[in-house]
Amino acid sequence: MEDKNTFEENMTRLGKIASELEKGDIPLEKAVELYGEGVRLSAVCRKQLDEAHIKITEDNG
Repeated sequence: MEDKNTFEENMTRLGKIASELEKGDIPLEKAVELYGEGVRLSAVCRKQLDEAHIKITEDNG
């Protein structure tokens, strides 16, 4: 689940995915594909946030 994009890039993509899914005018297969990508990106973002939290906590002792 490694991702080379920044947190901000991943969040931007998640926003675009959410917008596409909210429109509701895409084929089911595409919606399922986008949903899967969104779930994966959500997990990546969560990991990035957890890593940032650990770094901040360690730096502040």
